[in-house]
Amino acid sequence: MASLGKFTCGLDAAMAVVDGKWKPLILWELQEGPKRFNALHRSLPGISQKMLTQHLKELQRHGVVHRESYHEVPPRVEYSMTPAGEELLEALGPLGDWATKHIKLICAAEAG
Repeated sequence: MASLGKFTCGLDAAMAVVDGKWKPLILWELQEGPKRFNALHRSLPGISQKMLTQHLKELQRHGVVHRESYHEVPPRVEYSMTPAGEELLEALGPLGDWATKHIKLICAAEAG
């Protein structure tokens, strides 16, 4: 069995990668291919530029997002998912299915 380091289980480790409101949504937006920062920012209403920058850096550090910098004038940077990021998004799919199935329960809890 592999050592989990500071994590208690695999789910604990996975949650460290996708913690917060925005990270799963960033991965969702990147599933169709590379996006530039401003396009990604526009596709996620409500996220600040600072928060998007922070989360992209964290996702890069975890190896699920790749940052490609093109040496052009003006400079161009694109973000895309790595193969590990694609696998992670596939793993999140059943969680989204569960939420869709139980949306009334979730909305009632959020309202009350």
